[in-house]
Amino acid sequence: MTVQQPFLTLNSGYKIPQVGLGTFMAPPNEVENAVLTAIDTGYRHIDCAYIYGNECEVGNALKKKFDDGTIKRQDVFITSKLWCDAHRLKDVRPACEKSLRMLGLKYLDLYLVHWPVSFHVKEGRKFSRDDPDALEYEEVPLEETWKGMEALVEAGLVRSIGVSNFNKAQIERILAICKIPPAVNQIEVSVNWLNDKMIEYAHSNGIQITAFSPFGSPGLMTCVFILSPLRFPYLAV
Repeated sequence: MTVQQPFLTLNSGYKIPQVGLGTFMAPPNEVENAVLTAIDTGYRHIDCAYIYGNECEVGNALKKKFDDGTIKRQDVFITSKLWCDAHRLKDVRPACEKSLRMLGLKYLDLYLVHWPVSFHVKEGRKFSRDDPDALEYEEVPLEETWKGMEALVEAGLVRSIGVSNFNKAQIERILAICKIPPAVNQIEVSVNWLNDKMIEYAHSNGIQITAFSPFGSPGLMTCVFILSPLRFPYLAV
């Protein structure tokens, strides 16, 4: 099935469809059907992340559409993201390979550093999306993480690499040392937050913007990752 849609060209030379389906907060028992419907409707860009907890179901949907001939691998653009507990150089490739296994793919079109912050799970605790208190901040230089990202391109596991939720100063740190510049910065661009200064800065450096939450994502208010300020230790009374 050939679908005509607008594309943007990344600084890596690859093209990215301008409209994509996000899978954040999509329950595993619903996201497979959502991806199937999206592909049938004409979507060719699926945005995923390890921390969303649903990459296996996204992979199931992709396999069904590959198997029934609706699309070929080269017809669809798949993004995933490196989570904050895998920023050390030695951890970047295993994290990417885990997402590839869950998605059932040999390569990703785009892999992003999800957030410019790193942490590890506290001793004796187990990581859970429902237990953010199990996490502890860890100092890992962005430059170290980026070298791991570049190695993914060199290994053929990823075609383009980028960042997400980065500000100007953080991007400039990457640009100062990189062999492969970020192709994308994925940020909020919504009716409440146009983010025009970041868009202008990114474009001036050849970086495309992927915009999330165009309508403000009111569902974020119930997300376990958005903590109530009353849970912060320094506000405890």
